[in-house]
Amino acid sequence: MISKSVEETKKIARDFAKSVAPVAAPGASAGHATIIALRGDLGSGKTTFAKSFAEAIGLSPDDVTSPTFVIEKRFDIGDHAHFRRFIHIDAYRLEKPEEIERLGWRETSADPANLILVEWPENLGAALPEDAIRISFKFIDENTREIVFN
Repeated sequence: MISKSVEETKKIARDFAKSVAPVAAPGASAGHATIIALRGDLGSGKTTFAKSFAEAIGLSPDDVTSPTFVIEKRFDIGDHAHFRRFIHIDAYRLEKPEEIERLGWRETSADPANLILVEWPENLGAALPEDAIRISFKFIDENTREIVFN
């Protein structure tokens, strides 16, 4: 997809949020969190996308700021599309993939009630599951971004 403005990027995020479903069926004993991995250079639209995505699932966009310095922010979202928690992770500052484990990644990523959005997922290494939803962002020019859903 090509976004020609911040507003278009926000709309793409809101539309995508409406389509996200848990990896495992509600009530299933197996499965893990639904993980969305946002990859792209600085300024490519990841945080704009994340804020609009969070707004679409019921959070205030003012509450969702890039967690660059705290790495992770958690939000209770009630029961939105069978998710109870939204976890926003900015892995930019991680130097080694093992550092995500200090935040309880194993337990967080194992819980099917969690909806996890990760910026800079490449810094998680093998901790990022193969079935994560991957979205790539590319800066084209001041207003234009290429957004690819894999």
